[in-house]
Amino acid sequence: MRPSLPGWKDKILFTPGPLTTSQTVKQALLRDFGSRDHAFIELVADLRNRLLHIGQVDPETYVAVPMQGSGTFSIEAVFASTIRPGGKVLLVINGAYGERMATMCTMLGIETTKLVFPENQAPDPEAVRAALKADDTLTDMATVHCETTTGIINPVEELGALAREFGVRYFVDAMSSFGAVPLDLAAAHIDYLVSSANKCIEGVPGFGFVIARREALAATEGWARSLSLDLLAQWRGLEGNGQFRFTPPTHVLLAFYQALLELEQEGGVAGRAARYEGNYRTLIEGMARLGFTEYLQREKQGYIITSFLYPDHPNWDFNGFYDRLNARDYVIYPGKVSDADCFRIGNIGRIFTADVQALLAAIADVLVEMEIDLTA
Repeated sequence: MRPSLPGWKDKILFTPGPLTTSQTVKQALLRDFGSRDHAFIELVADLRNRLLHIGQVDPETYVAVPMQGSGTFSIEAVFASTIRPGGKVLLVINGAYGERMATMCTMLGIETTKLVFPENQAPDPEAVRAALKADDTLTDMATVHCETTTGIINPVEELGALAREFGVRYFVDAMSSFGAVPLDLAAAHIDYLVSSANKCIEGVPGFGFVIARREALAATEGWARSLSLDLLAQWRGLEGNGQFRFTPPTHVLLAFYQALLELEQEGGVAGRAARYEGNYRTLIEGMARLGFTEYLQREKQGYIITSFLYPDHPNWDFNGFYDRLNARDYVIYPGKVSDADCFRIGNIGRIFTADVQALLAAIADVLVEMEIDLTA
């Protein structure tokens, strides 16, 4: 349903993406640019360099390659482009987004070994070491940094050290963490990292990006299994004339560039992490007072998104709970955990502790409406 203007107001998105964005990011969408415009080409080049700065990497060693489509497109581009013929990938999985990687590889005809951990547990580096040691045909390893299924943060630095030790290329899905969880790609021995415009950098949906180790990407000549998802060809095009091979999402790139400037103004990754951590602490303390229980143990949680168990109450109905909050302009997210009934609340986007406090007040009101008292 199209909103009527004036008087239309954005709902506040407590989700893992798309996210609430700033007014200035929205305004940046309002310009039309041709994809061959010199100013646009210069903006894309600067955007790519800024991504490398966020990843704490040297432009002589790493490159940033934006790809049209959602972040999932960029993840599939890495698998479709950078796994050599006959290669084999160790997938370190503890949630739905790791499982999505496995589905991609199956559809692409890439051989894998799945090392699956419970969704409420981080991968055990010693188990990963054993898997790498047991199979010398493994050429690559992939995992998720912040597994958005639960919000758990996985030990990607420790796994990267193992990738280096055993000589396999290392791919990290940092969709929900990049820009807000500090990570030195080179120190973590990451060959390929993927994130998206509409996550912690607080842009709008429309493209993802790959930060790739230059030497690893250059070695993938002839490996691509897709035309549009050919990561090497996309990089060469951007390096050659500054242009995307196919129509770029011009408006989305303009909004993302503004979002990058606002990330810098906030104090970079450290500044954004501090705000998100404040949101997280306010949320979990307030939800505990209301009687909700988190799915993960506190020491295993990240501050990006939090999963809460459905309360054990006869009047509980998630759809009714969701709809009542939505009617108050607060949008939360359903759960994705396979072994428990949960819902999720995101702490990221252009939201602040005052917004979280307002959400908590709305949740308290909804519980009264539903005649649910979780503190009795």
